[in-house]
Amino acid sequence: MAHTPDRSNGWEAVATTFIVDCRRASIGADVIGAWANRIPDGGAFLDLGCGPGGPRAEALHRRGTVCAIDAAPTLVKAYQVHFPKATVACEPAEESNFFGRTFDGVLACGLLFLLTPEAQSEVIRRVGHALKPGGRVLFTAPWQVGTWTDNSTGRLSTSLGREHYCRLLRDAGLMLVDEHTDAGENHYYEAIKPTSGQT
Repeated sequence: MAHTPDRSNGWEAVATTFIVDCRRASIGADVIGAWANRIPDGGAFLDLGCGPGGPRAEALHRRGTVCAIDAAPTLVKAYQVHFPKATVACEPAEESNFFGRTFDGVLACGLLFLLTPEAQSEVIRRVGHALKPGGRVLFTAPWQVGTWTDNSTGRLSTSLGREHYCRLLRDAGLMLVDEHTDAGENHYYEAIKPTSGQT
């Protein structure tokens, strides 16, 4: 029988344990909540690498409507149960058309550095197309360049570093406006898609 590639990059294999851990995890919820509050009430959000849903995603659902994407089937099912009003798809972010629509806010928490450099670039490019003018993206990745073994999946993680991420944002038509660090020392990049009056 032919081997089926793991499109979830190892997350489906650890999904059951990750669901328990994620539901208890609140680190970063304050950063994400403050970011979500900068988007008009009733806005449309895209949660990339959404996992099973938890405290960090709740701010999005309080502020507006949410579409979510994850490549692990078990995590997608758990997210849909936790947030039944969300529109959820099981597919890799770097291959998704993001529901063929645009968004006011895109969140990618704990996703990009788990992907290959090429896939990271592709996700940022797609986010640039999916954001409405004036829309905001928030994603996590270390500011340093480096590689390490992911604690959950045991797979290689890669940070392209601040300079490279800034260049990818510019190439995608996005502008870095702020950076944040949460209580777990996770680094966040916040960018906007400029309107015609912004430079």
